[in-house]
Amino acid sequence: MKLLNSFFGWYCRRRIPMLRSYWQQPEISQNAMLMALLRQSAQTEWGKKYDYKSIKTVAEYQSRVPISTYEALAPYIDRMIKGEPNVLYTGLVSSFSKSSGTTNDKSKFIPVTAASLNNCQIKGSLDIASWWYENNPHTQWMGLGSSLVMGGTWNVANENPRIIAGDVSGLMMQFMPFYAKTVQALDTATAVMPEWEAKIERIVKTLAKNPKLTNISGVPTWTLVLLRQLLDYTGKSNALELFPNFEVYMHGGVSFEPYRAQFNALFPSDKVQYRNIYNASEGFFAGQIDNESDDMLLLMDNGVFFEFLPLDQLDKPNARPLTVAEVEVGRPYALLITTNAGLWRYLIGDVVQFGSLHPHKIQLVGRTQQFINVFGEELMVSNTDEALRLVCQEHKADIVEYTAAPIFLTEAQKGGHEWLIEFRQPPANMLAFAADLDAQLKQLNSDYEAKRHKDIALLPLVLHSLPAGSFQNWLKSKGKIGGQHKVPRLSNNRKYIEEILSTVNNARQD
Repeated sequence: MKLLNSFFGWYCRRRIPMLRSYWQQPEISQNAMLMALLRQSAQTEWGKKYDYKSIKTVAEYQSRVPISTYEALAPYIDRMIKGEPNVLYTGLVSSFSKSSGTTNDKSKFIPVTAASLNNCQIKGSLDIASWWYENNPHTQWMGLGSSLVMGGTWNVANENPRIIAGDVSGLMMQFMPFYAKTVQALDTATAVMPEWEAKIERIVKTLAKNPKLTNISGVPTWTLVLLRQLLDYTGKSNALELFPNFEVYMHGGVSFEPYRAQFNALFPSDKVQYRNIYNASEGFFAGQIDNESDDMLLLMDNGVFFEFLPLDQLDKPNARPLTVAEVEVGRPYALLITTNAGLWRYLIGDVVQFGSLHPHKIQLVGRTQQFINVFGEELMVSNTDEALRLVCQEHKADIVEYTAAPIFLTEAQKGGHEWLIEFRQPPANMLAFAADLDAQLKQLNSDYEAKRHKDIALLPLVLHSLPAGSFQNWLKSKGKIGGQHKVPRLSNNRKYIEEILSTVNNARQD
């Protein structure tokens, strides 16, 4: 195992110069990536439709190929799931990542090709591990310790036994390289179990006997559920008593800030580090590479061509997305991707912002469908996450999860925002907490502050403290418990907040 750790460290150090090579001129890597993707799929139905073989420049590609949503690609993907080859990508696509988003009643199935799995998802994981080895030469990550991936499941999608679908983390567990499997804390059967409660129970019993665990990857909410059940099972006061050599927690999907204090309590040591990663169903796009900030390095040569549509132009029909050579620091962009799995100029639904250029580092600041802008307040998830972090710190409170939605203006009342928060440690004074949260939002968002001025357009926010387990019960009712499933934190309508309140009321009546 020491030999494996040494070999992997050697590989990672060899990879770092390649990753640095595109820092100054990332457009060279990106343009080459696009041309390679077009050549690979020129003979597909989609490639022939837009005459990929004749496209020579990024500008030609952007002018000829339309921006795609999932709804636009769904008829093609449905045919691929049934086993039809050469539709959006060359050959038969036999794996699909089932989207974990809660904002769609119908699941999305994202194509996963051998190229995207090996040269994007797994390669992205190795790239972020490479930076870890670069900054921590004495790490025990590979070979000396063991790793835990808080992943999902996979199964046969339909009547075609050649087609597999599941969470992207489950697919990665199934097809990860042999050397990575040797250091996994869980066997594959356990890692991809579909029943979440039984899975947690088995993981707890397994980890209780594994003091060599050095790293965990997963969504914060479900990782906290696991760790707390593990402490209850073992009687330990913190996770370091179980895993004395623990090094790093890799998190993604939602902002880590509302949970940082809870993880610090579970891992009470300055030696334990946290790393932000951007690993979606559609690909592994970026990851944090140092402790200077949690901004993530955009991975330019991993099978994805990126475009960035200024958020204020999202609904304009003639808006032109920008390339990596044209973006600016601090401006929010809706992300478009072209991938080695047959997603062409695909509007993924995420909003990113650049924290630096050369190297290009991004922050994931929200979703194109997760915001509140009923009254012109333009409230983003990055605003609410930060406000909640600051107020929780001030009031010594911890949260499990939250969501917020508008209260619509009527003849009888002014509008506002309604918040549902499930606390692990509630504040001593809930009214003061709500007032301070409202004040922080005004400080962080000038549009919200303007609409709240003298209560002219918006009344102070309304906050409800939910019973323990409320969000988990709601997710369970929708068949979205565990793994990478997340609560939509902001919505421009009241669909989710009404469903959650209904779930809570039904539980109280029972």
